[in-house]
Amino acid sequence: MPQSQPIPPTMINHVVFNVRDIEAAHSFWTDVIGLRQVGALRPTADRPTPPKMRFYSAAHDGRPSHHDIALVERADLPPLDAAAPPAFNHVAMALPDRESWLRQLAHVQACGVKFESRVEHGPTHSLYIRDPDGNGVELLYETPRETWEHNIDASVNHYVAVPTEGAAALEDRKNYPMFASTAASK
Repeated sequence: MPQSQPIPPTMINHVVFNVRDIEAAHSFWTDVIGLRQVGALRPTADRPTPPKMRFYSAAHDGRPSHHDIALVERADLPPLDAAAPPAFNHVAMALPDRESWLRQLAHVQACGVKFESRVEHGPTHSLYIRDPDGNGVELLYETPRETWEHNIDASVNHYVAVPTEGAAALEDRKNYPMFASTAASK
């Protein structure tokens, strides 16, 4: 093992998804999730036939990033198989607050996207869905930090399933549990 220490990254910069149909994926990520397309690969002298690749940004307080998500169309992807989940589990995308998150849930439901699960975790309230290629997408808002920051282990192990269909899937409780520090979490 090396004697040096790794330097932890400050954040995840972006995620790139392989997709079967870039138009279907584009529609999901823009019309359902609300990302903005900020770029696409174009032919250049050094790369006359680039892959079909598009770049998307979240809101970032009105100033887009170079990209948060990218899509690359791949003709060699195997067909979707419900019995074999994709190797990629999910990407989590935060909404700015509870009210925005609830409006986004209603929008996703109105778009006809199946809610796989709704969960009240300690640090987040989350909706899990899939994009057209079977990639998992978590839409969340963070609960107040003071409720979970003193015992992250207990908070991430907190799990309350919430209905996934109808009006009950669009309800959210605000009585967040408090996760007190323990000797082990100090």
